[in-house]
Amino acid sequence: MKVITCKDYEEVSDRAAEIMLDVVKNNPKAILGLATGSSPIGLYQRMIKDHQENGTSYAEITTFNLDEYVGLEQEHPQSYYTFMHQNLFNHIDIKKENVNLPSVQGEDMQANCDAYNELLSKYKIDLQLLGIGSNGHLAFNEPGTPFDSVTQVVDLLDSTIQDNARFFDNDMSKVPTQSITMGIKNVMDAKRILLIASGKNKAEAIYQTVKAEVSTDCPASILQRHPDVTIVVDEDAASLL
Repeated sequence: MKVITCKDYEEVSDRAAEIMLDVVKNNPKAILGLATGSSPIGLYQRMIKDHQENGTSYAEITTFNLDEYVGLEQEHPQSYYTFMHQNLFNHIDIKKENVNLPSVQGEDMQANCDAYNELLSKYKIDLQLLGIGSNGHLAFNEPGTPFDSVTQVVDLLDSTIQDNARFFDNDMSKVPTQSITMGIKNVMDAKRILLIASGKNKAEAIYQTVKAEVSTDCPASILQRHPDVTIVVDEDAASLL
């Protein structure tokens, strides 16, 4: 596990972009695992800028997203489908058929989970991008999630709903209470993992991830057992290391 400490969020985004773009430029058919939330926005902006200025192509790249809210229409402003298109996909030359997010349409969410697991089993993710929750959750795998979990429907904890309320007019009642998320085993199956975090509110989770014993109390602590993990954090997020 390699930890890179940066001055601030902008530098975190710079370093993360260097790692991501190195993968894309060296393997034009790379399989990328992508994340949502505020952490990767700066990285995605740099990927777009590089595409526009340097012509880096995503035409043969395949992507898999970690998760999606249950109960939101695909085109809802706060769906992760919308987030990914607004913040990345609409601005690069990726093919629509190469973009994958868990489906939350229809009534049978377990069937949607099974279909995503089946799809993931046919690929090997070259680089999996992760954020981290203030409670150490990975994707939407909350504390207590078994490490052998695969794509599943999860109930979001109040702390996670509170964290995400800022995207829903700070109204917790508007935040979905469930999501479909890749499981911890799916994440650990990636060849390489890149975790990014910034801010004092992530410091305890980063400490637990890097220094504490591996425990389902902090899902991200399992990353200690992965052979190729890079964690890029700002000084605030690294303040307890």
